[in-house]
Amino acid sequence: MDLGRGLELPQVLQGIVEAAVTLTDAEYGALGVVGDGQRLSQFLPVGMADDLVSRIGQSPCGHGILGELIRNPEPLRLTDLTRHPSSYGFPEHHPPMRTFLGVPVRVRDEVFGNLYLTEKRGGGFDADDEKVLTTLSIAAGVAIDNARMYHESRRRERWLEALGEITRSLLAGTEVSRALQLIARRAMEVADADLAAVLLPAGAGDRLVVEVAHGRHATRLQGLSAPVHGSLAGRAARTQEPVVTADIGKESRAYRFDGEEAYGPTVAVPLPIDTAACGALRLSRRAGRPTFDDTEVTLISGFADQAAIALELGRRRAESEELAVLHDRDRIARDLHDLAIQRLFATGMTLQSATRLIDRPDAVERVSRAVDDLDSTIKIIRSTIFELRSAGDPRGGPGLRRRMAETARLAAQPLGFTPSLRIEGPVDSSVPDELADHVLAVAAEALSNIARHASARRADIVLVAADTGEGLALTVTDDGVGIGAAEHTGGLANMRSRAEQYGGTLTVESAPDGGTRIVWRAPLPAD
Repeated sequence: MDLGRGLELPQVLQGIVEAAVTLTDAEYGALGVVGDGQRLSQFLPVGMADDLVSRIGQSPCGHGILGELIRNPEPLRLTDLTRHPSSYGFPEHHPPMRTFLGVPVRVRDEVFGNLYLTEKRGGGFDADDEKVLTTLSIAAGVAIDNARMYHESRRRERWLEALGEITRSLLAGTEVSRALQLIARRAMEVADADLAAVLLPAGAGDRLVVEVAHGRHATRLQGLSAPVHGSLAGRAARTQEPVVTADIGKESRAYRFDGEEAYGPTVAVPLPIDTAACGALRLSRRAGRPTFDDTEVTLISGFADQAAIALELGRRRAESEELAVLHDRDRIARDLHDLAIQRLFATGMTLQSATRLIDRPDAVERVSRAVDDLDSTIKIIRSTIFELRSAGDPRGGPGLRRRMAETARLAAQPLGFTPSLRIEGPVDSSVPDELADHVLAVAAEALSNIARHASARRADIVLVAADTGEGLALTVTDDGVGIGAAEHTGGLANMRSRAEQYGGTLTVESAPDGGTRIVWRAPLPAD
C-alpha cells in the first residue's frame, strides 16, 4: 500500500528494494532494470554504503547469477550462489555473499526488471520469503506502472507547454532564427538532453548546416555542416524517419562533430521545412547516460512535426503581412499617379497658358520657373511611385534604388558632405542584377575619385532608367578642380571597360560651372 502512493519513478523503485529488504530481513538488496539487449540498464542497491559502492565501481550489467534471472524470469532461491554454474564471481571490494533470492518484476506482460536479495540474517531464504517477495513484486509492478503513466503524462504536458510557447512566439512575430533557437532550447530541456541542434539544408542539398545549437559546446557546433549521406541527422532528413543510437562515437553510420567526444546517446528526427526541403532536430546526452527510449523518440518526433507546422504558420503570417504592405504601397502609388500627378500637371498647364496674358517679363519668368518646379516635383513623385512599386523586388534582397542610396551614404565620410541623389524610372524592375552591380561599382569609383582628387564641395548623382529605349544613364557631377587633360587610366579605365562590356559608353567632360561630369551609359534588355 505504501508503494502505491508514490508517483515519481526513482522514489518508487527505491521504496520497492527497501521494502523487500525489510520484509525478508535481508542484509543486501537491489533492483535491476532490464534494458535493451537483455542487459541491465539501471541497478539500485540497498544495504551498501555510498563509499563502498564507489570503490566497487561499475554497476552490474547482467552477467552471472543476475543474467540467469534475465534469461529465465522465474523465482530463483540459492543457499550458496557461488556454487551455481552461472556464478560469475565478485569484483574487487565487493562484500562476500552466499544466500540468494531473486524474482522478476513484471509490469503488465513485460518484465521490467528483477529483485535481488542476499545474505538473509539468521540463515537462508525459505519458501515463505519467496512467497513474500513474489507478492511484493506484483505490487511493485502495479506501482511502477502507475509511476510510469504519471511520468508519461507529465512529460507529454511539458512537450505541449513547449509547443505552445513556440507557436505563441511565432504568431507574435518572432523571427524564424529566434524561433529555431527556442525549439532547440525547449527540446533539450523537455527531453532531458545535454545538447540540441537544428540542422537545415544548405548548398546543393548534400549537406546539413547547424543553424542553431543549445547546450554545452553549442558555440563549437554553430555553422558546422554534416553530410546528408553518412550522418544521423542526414539520414533522418533523407528518410523522414527518426534515427537513434546508444553511442554516436561507436555508430559507423553516424557523424560526430569535433568537440562531441563527451556525448553518447543521440537521436535525430526529421524537421520538415517545406514540401521540398527537410532539416533535422538532433539531441544528444553525455556518454554513460540512458539512451533515448521509444516513448521519448515518439514524443520528440511529434514535437518536431508540430514545431515545423508552427514555423510554417509563422512564415505564412509574415508573408501575409508583407503582402498587406505591398498592397498598401500599390494603393499609395496609384493614388499619387491618378490624383497628385494629374493635379500638378493640370496646374502646370494652367500656369503655362496664363503666361500669354501677362505683360511684365519678370512675372512671365517667375511663372515659368514655377512651371519648371512643378515638372521637377512630378519627376520626384514618379520616382517615388517606382520605389513604392519595386520595394518588394521578387528577385530578393534590396533593390538597386536602395543600394544606390547606401552607396551615396557611405561616400559621405570621405567626401566630407553627402552627395545628392536623384533616381528616375523603374531601376529596380528593369535593371538586371549583374548590370546593377556594375552601376554601383561605377558610382562608388566616381565618388572615390571626387574624394581623392577633386577638392569638391558638392557632388550630384543622377540615375535614369528610361522607358523609351534610351537605356540606363548614370551621371556623376562635381564642382571640384576638374579633370584637365589627364590620361584616363586606373578607375576611369575600369569604368569604360564596364560600359563597353555591356555595349555602352563612358563620357568624361568638364561641367559648365566648373568641375567634372561623368556620364556612364548602358543599354537595357528588351522586355
